[in-house]
Amino acid sequence: MLTTLKRIVQEVNQIPVLDEALSCLAHRLIEALKVDSCSIYLADYEQQHFILAATQGLASEAVGQVSIGFSEGLIGLIGQREEPINISDAPSHPRFKHYPEVREDLYHAFLGAPIIHQRKVLGVLTLQQREKRRFSEDEEAFLVTLAMQLAVEISNAKARGSINSLAENVPKDWQKSLRGVPGSSGLATGVGFLQNLMVNIHSHVHKRSDNTEEQIENYRLAVKKTQQDMAVLSERIQGEVPDDVRAIFQLYHHLLDANSLGREVEKKIKGGWDAPTSLKMVIENFIRQFQSMNDTYMRERAVDVEDMGNRVLANILGLGNDEATKREPSDHSILIAEEVTAAMLAEFPSEKLKGIVSMRGSNNSHAAIMARAMGVPAVMGLTDVPITLLDQKDILLDGYTGDVIVSPNVTIRHEFEQLILEEQLLSEKIHAQDNLPAMTKDKCQLNLFVNAGLSLESENNINPDSDGVGLFRTEIPFMMRQRFPTEQEQADLYRELLIAEPHKPFTMRTLDVGGDKPLPYFPITEENPFLGWRGIRLTLDHPEIFLVQIRAMLRASIGLDNLSIMLPMITSVSEVSEAKRLIRQAFYEVEEDAKLLGQHLNMPKIGVMLEVPAVIYQLPQLAKIVDFFSVGSNDLTQYLLAVDRNNARVSELYDSYHPAVLSALNTIAKHAEMLQVPITVCGELAGEPGGVVLLMAMGYRKLSMNNHNLLKVKWIVRNISRNESEQLLAKVLTLNNPQDVRDEVNLYLELSGLGGLVRAGI
Repeated sequence: MLTTLKRIVQEVNQIPVLDEALSCLAHRLIEALKVDSCSIYLADYEQQHFILAATQGLASEAVGQVSIGFSEGLIGLIGQREEPINISDAPSHPRFKHYPEVREDLYHAFLGAPIIHQRKVLGVLTLQQREKRRFSEDEEAFLVTLAMQLAVEISNAKARGSINSLAENVPKDWQKSLRGVPGSSGLATGVGFLQNLMVNIHSHVHKRSDNTEEQIENYRLAVKKTQQDMAVLSERIQGEVPDDVRAIFQLYHHLLDANSLGREVEKKIKGGWDAPTSLKMVIENFIRQFQSMNDTYMRERAVDVEDMGNRVLANILGLGNDEATKREPSDHSILIAEEVTAAMLAEFPSEKLKGIVSMRGSNNSHAAIMARAMGVPAVMGLTDVPITLLDQKDILLDGYTGDVIVSPNVTIRHEFEQLILEEQLLSEKIHAQDNLPAMTKDKCQLNLFVNAGLSLESENNINPDSDGVGLFRTEIPFMMRQRFPTEQEQADLYRELLIAEPHKPFTMRTLDVGGDKPLPYFPITEENPFLGWRGIRLTLDHPEIFLVQIRAMLRASIGLDNLSIMLPMITSVSEVSEAKRLIRQAFYEVEEDAKLLGQHLNMPKIGVMLEVPAVIYQLPQLAKIVDFFSVGSNDLTQYLLAVDRNNARVSELYDSYHPAVLSALNTIAKHAEMLQVPITVCGELAGEPGGVVLLMAMGYRKLSMNNHNLLKVKWIVRNISRNESEQLLAKVLTLNNPQDVRDEVNLYLELSGLGGLVRAGI
């Protein structure tokens, strides 16, 4: 069964047109399972019905014509119950509904399975038999397994089809909205820009073309150019490599011959495909043929075929032999990437960056955090959309809702630009009060700090309106080098930061790599990096790294008194004790050097990040050996809910408004107050409008956030009261559902005149 399943899935996956793929699937299932009929129905949520998309056994003319309501018949029942139905005599079932046009009068046995992708029913897959019988458990399990695999392909095909149609002759007033995960609030308009667009035959997206002659001409010119390139390469390596290696170019020459590859490609072009797509189909077929050969040498030639295909494709697209396009971004670029990285943002001209779309990641992935720190609207987790389809498209990006509108019409664009104008007006009102204190209407004072260190550029632009730096991430200087930075390099950087505003507190977190922040020269391969060797665990295992960094921090603070040191990923009291021992060792060493120079070194305050749930139950013990606590709400949420915050498949489960998270934060605040230990929240929740209201109500008076959010948070604080926020907290702590909490908080913000901070428009 498994071999049959793999064969069917592989064959169906290779068919680019969904209708043809589903028809092939129905045919193959009848052959494999020896049944009389197989049909696939696809859900249409706009019309609230399932439509017959493919069949073998029912009336072929009914395909695309017969629709079944979501609450009608056995198909509707499967969709409602979201589970398979196995019936020996379908016509006798009370939910059976007769559709004369499909001509199923002869069938009795019925087995149907829902096609579900990410909790959404995309369709129904059915088998039917003339005789009365129950399908076996093996048959049922086979159909369910196949439906699960088919769901991903249907989802991908729908996304491809929706955007591909934008390139065809569609009405000008038609556009498509895709939905991702909101990553960074704000609105942006621009043109999709795919950085380092790799030429890859496998990732190229299928496209149709009616201009057969032009496509054939493009293909023939590309082949001619590739043959010339191959001749030059072959000549260049003559005498430098063995003849059998050089003979590979003979394979290239043979495949490029018009009677070999060319005939097949041009046949596909005449079938209505463009040249790149036709090449892709033929090359991938050649690759499969080579990979299936018994001879080891011939199997390895599949790699050469793929390389040759990539070269021809590059020449069709006019990209030469370069690995990547060398385009310059426009002045209004929406950066498109599989996953946005610090290096990518560092390379991109900030004045041209209007928005970010990251195919991987969630609201609290590193990419989203960087976007928020820069004040750039971002949408994450468009995993089911081929990335190349967004390149060079007009895009409207809504970072509040996660909507990405591709090729918008004039009306939608006008409405979107009006919302952007309203957002700018609100920003002006917020900045008009930037010099006023963060004090509520009933005189409750908060201290607002900034998180810094996400990029080298932002390190020198710390907000002067802040009360200091609540979190400086020291990873970037490590990540942007090809080796560990020296003690002097670190000390120079830290000194520059500490003396910028010597009278404001500056908290530096020790090196926190691992998880989603690897070092290029110190790779860590783990099955589950977020539960692995990261943070304090790594640096305690490598005291030589830890001591160099601590000495650099201490040397930078000589003559100053504003440095605090924070330890990340603390799980136990023993980790803090060991870290403090090493800090004391480094302090005595640097203190001796300071005395020789006639200068004074102050012992910095030592604090810990509260981000691993285990420390919630060790707060009294930790309070005896540290000077302050700092809640890392991002990782605390991740670990409490057992959700990888970079995984788009489970990103909906990651929610800082989850009752368990709010309860934990409330508990921490009460314990810190009782233990008389200063406490700060430095996670993303501290910079979110609703989060600010709830954290203040819990008793947190120190919040640290991204630079870009500081004035917004001050605006929120000045427009609410402590008493009202405490009433809101009491109410949300009784709720069981994160969405209910969010709705209640957003309603409060709307009634307080702050709705423009959580949605588009004033």
